[in-house]
Amino acid sequence: MASPTDIRKGKVVLYNSAPHLVLEMLHRTQGRQAGFVQVTLRNLSTGSSTTTKLRSTDNVEILMTDTRKMELSYIDQEGWHFMDPETFEDVVLQDKLIDEAKNFLSEGNSVDVLFVDGEPVQVQLPASVEMEVTEAPDAIRGDTSGAAMKPVTVATGLIIQTPLFIKTGDRIKVSTADKSYLGRV
Repeated sequence: MASPTDIRKGKVVLYNSAPHLVLEMLHRTQGRQAGFVQVTLRNLSTGSSTTTKLRSTDNVEILMTDTRKMELSYIDQEGWHFMDPETFEDVVLQDKLIDEAKNFLSEGNSVDVLFVDGEPVQVQLPASVEMEVTEAPDAIRGDTSGAAMKPVTVATGLIIQTPLFIKTGDRIKVSTADKSYLGRV
């Protein structure tokens, strides 16, 4: 067992009998009162976030974690199959663990998979990914009164606003944080 002051951002702790990822941690003291740690946690089972206060006298269990670089092999009715490029081990993740990441995952992409006590719990995307444009409407002449953007569809079905010169078959770089166009590859 550890003290709440040992908690750091990115660690995984056991809270209410479920693994929670620490998103934010603030250590606070109030005059003569005992200090406390205010943490924002994301439940890795359900995806919900919560903010809670832990007194310095509380005990916290910090779970053993491991992050592995894995490559998406294929998707079927069992789930999302990821392969470790070093050991060739196949790991299957269910849709609920993939969540929003499915908008950016295509076969062959490499991502970090977070393991807690040997079980995969979360896919961690890079800051940007390269995607192929599968559908891009033609630009309309005189359509440049504003920022001159058009919606295009990428291989995963995600619709992104891009400049008018992007065509079907182009590879573009997309931000995973806000789904914005970053450039052509």
